[in-house]
Amino acid sequence: MTARGPVWLIVFMLVIGVGLILHRHLQYDVPLLPGESQTLWLVEARIDFVADGQPVRVEMARPTPQQALVPLQETGASPGYGLNFVEQPHARAVWTVREAQGPQTLFYRSEILVSPGQAAVTMPAPVLRQRQWPAPYANAIDDLLQRAHSTSADNFSFSRELLKLLAAPQPLQHVVLLKEKYGSDMALLIADMLQQAGIPAAVVYGLQLEDGRRNQTLMPLIQVWQGEHNEIFAVPGRAPKSLEPEQLLIWNPGGQPVLDVMGARHSNIRFSMIRQQDAAYGALSEQLSGQYDLFNFSIHALPIEEQAVFKTILLLPIGALIVCILRILVGLRTSGTFMPVLIALAFMQTSLVTGLIGFILVVGAGLLVRSYLSNLNLLLVARITAVILSVIAIVGVFSVLAYKLGLTEGLKITLFPMIILSWTIERMSILWEEEGAREVVVQGGGSLLTAVLAYLAMSHVWIQHLTFNFLGLQFVVLALVLMIGSYSGYRLLELRRFREFAN
Repeated sequence: MTARGPVWLIVFMLVIGVGLILHRHLQYDVPLLPGESQTLWLVEARIDFVADGQPVRVEMARPTPQQALVPLQETGASPGYGLNFVEQPHARAVWTVREAQGPQTLFYRSEILVSPGQAAVTMPAPVLRQRQWPAPYANAIDDLLQRAHSTSADNFSFSRELLKLLAAPQPLQHVVLLKEKYGSDMALLIADMLQQAGIPAAVVYGLQLEDGRRNQTLMPLIQVWQGEHNEIFAVPGRAPKSLEPEQLLIWNPGGQPVLDVMGARHSNIRFSMIRQQDAAYGALSEQLSGQYDLFNFSIHALPIEEQAVFKTILLLPIGALIVCILRILVGLRTSGTFMPVLIALAFMQTSLVTGLIGFILVVGAGLLVRSYLSNLNLLLVARITAVILSVIAIVGVFSVLAYKLGLTEGLKITLFPMIILSWTIERMSILWEEEGAREVVVQGGGSLLTAVLAYLAMSHVWIQHLTFNFLGLQFVVLALVLMIGSYSGYRLLELRRFREFAN
């Protein structure tokens, strides 16, 4: 490449990148800053089943307006199937086909608007029913109901008292008996017990909204009525104790079945979700409905599961840019070229302080194990395998100790990539043998500093917004990398060699 070649390539990348960013901002009104705006959740349900060559009918409950959450546009992806949204007697999506054979996949997507002013919608209470339990379970249930009744004043307080008895750290003998028999279906048991006490109750299923989550299942909840009002209660051991209305989407209000598949087998349903700002998503609505634009490169038309993956992947170039700046311009030495970026990704899952402490503990303990393995004169592949197994054991020991000591944050250490930790320990051990402990501290400290800076950049809300909504930013980052790669001068840390000339 000629001397002017890199310059023209950098200019070309900058023009392409800035042009795509401005085009999306001006043409589709995608904001350049996150700003204050309403939040939309894009929730996608994926239904898988196996058809046997006969007519298939699939019915799925649909979310309806509820406290703080309002479903907006609904769409489905079902090639070859007829799709209808039915409102009576309950809101359901119905797929039908005359004949289907083999594995089948259906998609349902809903836009959920977070609206704190949205009041809870009144749902009709289910018809009371009575269930007969065999002895001794009937006696245990009667005793628990009497205990809850004596310390309650209404349906809601009765439900809380009953759930408190079932979730007690030192449960009663009756509770142990019931859990041994009905532990796999505790939600249905609680609803039946409340119905037995004359309290309208039903099992509903909720989805905890968390940005970027994939392959999620619904968690069982208990919906209890008192007159025209109803409340949602968590099932002990199956759902978080604190259920914020803005983060809990009830998928089947009223307790109707979530999924009903006729003419097929092995059906299951999984959910993915991603959070969007109202202005950004509203600007892309035309494209998502089928409009094609050659210059509108966007991943918003992908399934939610893939969007959640890309939301993390698109942050990697930012971390790589930080590595280029620190290594080429500053002269910081690291253990491995882009290993700090992977550590930064782990920090995003564990939080910075927890990640730093966990990384230092695991690598420190791993170096001790690796120093012993070096005395065994093992072959490289066997030594690396032994290090990997040792790292897994170390992480397991630290996790158990953290749990026993009540340090729940310590459990997040399991999110570290084991292979990366193992190679880091191996490289540092070899470096220790060849260069000494000082070089290990220098490169290890440089790696952690780089990882922290990359984490701060990649976790910034503005950076996440730009990388996800403007793919043209990748061209800008590439142009900056090319500019940095063309630098051949002194690094900042090398200037200390010439401090005598400055004096």
